[in-house]
Amino acid sequence: MTQNNFIAGVPWRNTRDLKTLVENRTTYTLENCELNIFETHQQADDVNLVFGDLVLTTMLKGKKVMHLFDKPGFDYLPGESVIVPPNEVMKIDFPEAKLDNPTQCIALSISKEMIEATFNLLNEKFPDKMISKDWGLDLSYFHLINTKDLSEIINRFIRIGVKDGSKEKDLIATLALKELLIRLSQTQARDMMEKTYKELATGNRMAHVVDFIKKNIRETISLDELAKEACMSKAHFLRTFKQDMGLTPMEFVLHERLKLAKQYLQLGQFQIQEVCYMAGFRNITYFIRAFKQEYGLTPKVFQSSVG
Repeated sequence: MTQNNFIAGVPWRNTRDLKTLVENRTTYTLENCELNIFETHQQADDVNLVFGDLVLTTMLKGKKVMHLFDKPGFDYLPGESVIVPPNEVMKIDFPEAKLDNPTQCIALSISKEMIEATFNLLNEKFPDKMISKDWGLDLSYFHLINTKDLSEIINRFIRIGVKDGSKEKDLIATLALKELLIRLSQTQARDMMEKTYKELATGNRMAHVVDFIKKNIRETISLDELAKEACMSKAHFLRTFKQDMGLTPMEFVLHERLKLAKQYLQLGQFQIQEVCYMAGFRNITYFIRAFKQEYGLTPKVFQSSVG
């Protein structure tokens, strides 16, 4: 899990202020949305929760087991988010929650009008998407690992909702909400691409580029080469990739190399310098610095922690 992908969280409620030990709720009402902070201080099963609007939930601390769409439950952990459509019942278990190990989660309900207005504007201004036909949210990809950009905007939104007391608060929140929806759409696009790039590679330019990157990750890869694979000018390719995926092509290459290096380190069979070159890096100092920035630990410390 990327260290930068965790949400900073908010202060716990004072025990005397808790109305219940299971999903104690604090609500901050804003224009176009409602920010809810839930805390659970004891083990519980089959707790139902439902909202009338689409909800972005994000885990802050602890662990839940989430049941959605009549499917088997899945572990829900910090660094992850779940998108839930309107009126869908969330059935939640809290297998580890205790007074000294509580669970904390946010649920941001967003008005239908705000979602439609934001994506209609994006489809009008930026219609040339490559991964999905239009801007929007695809509920087939509802359980997401937070990207750095998504985590940053969620953190900012929490600060606005909880701490901002200015008269411009609703306007600031509306602007942040638009960015959040963009980051959420881009995070979904990356998740979809990770899961489907092989089957889409013959008919989708971005999927073909992702497939090319993964197959050649240990080789030297240039932006010119990737643009050529996409059959696009460098400027158009760079703009389109960033727009769809939320990061530049070379940032994606770095992300893939770091992910591969992490897998090698977890095996515990290789020296740090071996992992560096096996993952496509050419400079050990740059590799160590990039790995620490992404995961919060140096490769050596990370390898020791999982050994």
